[in-house]
Amino acid sequence: MTSETYRNPVLDADWSDPDVVRVGDDFYLTASSFGRVPGLPLLHSRDLVNWTLVGHALERLEPAEEFAAPRHDCGVWAPSLRYHDERFWIFWGDPDQGIFQVNAPAVRGPWTRPHLLKAGKGLIDPCPLWDEETGEAYLVHAWAKSRSGVKNRLTGHRMRPDGTGLLDEGKVIVDGDRIPGWFTLEGPKLHRHGGWFWILAPAGGVETGWQGAFRSRGFFGPYEERIVLEQKDTDVNGPHQGAWVRTPFGEDWFLHFQQRGAYGRVVHLQPMSWGPDEWPVLGDDGAPVAGHRRPDLPPQPPAAPATDDDFPGGRYGRQWQWTANPGDGWATQHSGDGLRLTCVRSQNARDLRKLPHVLTQRLPGAPCTAEVELRLDSDEPGARAGLAVLGDAFGWIGLQRGTDGTVHLVHRFAEAVAEAERDAAHPRLAPEGRARLRIEIGAGARCRFSADVGDGFRPSGPVFAATPWRWVGALLGLFALAPAGQGHAGAAAFTRFRISAS
Repeated sequence: MTSETYRNPVLDADWSDPDVVRVGDDFYLTASSFGRVPGLPLLHSRDLVNWTLVGHALERLEPAEEFAAPRHDCGVWAPSLRYHDERFWIFWGDPDQGIFQVNAPAVRGPWTRPHLLKAGKGLIDPCPLWDEETGEAYLVHAWAKSRSGVKNRLTGHRMRPDGTGLLDEGKVIVDGDRIPGWFTLEGPKLHRHGGWFWILAPAGGVETGWQGAFRSRGFFGPYEERIVLEQKDTDVNGPHQGAWVRTPFGEDWFLHFQQRGAYGRVVHLQPMSWGPDEWPVLGDDGAPVAGHRRPDLPPQPPAAPATDDDFPGGRYGRQWQWTANPGDGWATQHSGDGLRLTCVRSQNARDLRKLPHVLTQRLPGAPCTAEVELRLDSDEPGARAGLAVLGDAFGWIGLQRGTDGTVHLVHRFAEAVAEAERDAAHPRLAPEGRARLRIEIGAGARCRFSADVGDGFRPSGPVFAATPWRWVGALLGLFALAPAGQGHAGAAAFTRFRISAS
């Protein structure tokens, strides 16, 4: 690719279910965050190709007690991001609670606390529309069959213009069961264009489906439909659930995700135009492009969401999220560099998937090496800390205090069906209580673990194939823990977290 072109994916990590809005010369993106905290990530770009993470709109998941323990595939599903009445608005569905809304005068906040707009099971993928011509407001959403017994349909509502409530009981405005060949219709994004109400929505499942477009002269229908983006003969399976955005110069672009196994849902950018029949044309005549001419926007320096971290003052960067609502004192601020994690006591010390105090970030979508330095500052027998690859199966490498007071390098894993971890390699002595930890992530998210306890890096255990959860890509994680008991169990210090391309 040249400086005038770009290559997909433009966000090569799990930025699931993206939605994008333009405000002036700036573009903003949010994505699903499921059960991780903080939630609702906020990304910024000036050219739709280079993105940086600028914050989150949701400090904690509510109700707090529901998310005190990990619920990896629950929480924030498929948000919609809009700008109206000089405020940013985000609507999302929690499949177990209903449709929520937050808003703010600026993208960096302050954001309001979540407001429950519509309670119910299985209400997902909401998107609002404020009709600037009539002053009316609308909302469309999809259904999760796992909670409601219903799917493959879109329900529409009139909404209060202030976004605080709905004005009717709702009506099915698109029934996918009535469209030959369509199934799992979801992820609607609602627009007004050219005298039509438009719903851009995918169907067919995240791994094998397609992107559809629907249009009607009236919000409640009837709607015509068309498939506007599908895999065809490309390697982009199931182009899915994205955002139409128009630049200040009138160009149209579409961002969507591609499901890539353990890497999660990576984000692609497609050119978009309008055909002579006034239907949108996405990609290369309906097929995803691997690369393309950049949007006609001012050139920007290369940028991507941060991964590396020196943890200045003990603070972790925006790229990190806990696996549940955080507790007090899990990470301690101090005057130097480095992350100091408390060895939190837990009944689930042998299963990282059940721990809320794992600090995570997204697994990069390209081959890379993750590395961090660790010092175990705990005299508690059984206290341990390490670097993990976390998913439905997990593996980690790190340090553990033995009953005899020595510190050992340990490497452990658990299969998806296992209820507890077991050794992936024989423990070996770490005489200084320190180690440099490394995970080399190759093609297919195959991970090779190694560590240096003072005698150089040595490989540890067999190759581990990272796995996603049901909807969430695999995560890199840092943790410190101790077995259940009484009293303070010490801490672990992490320094110089780095991810480098392989």
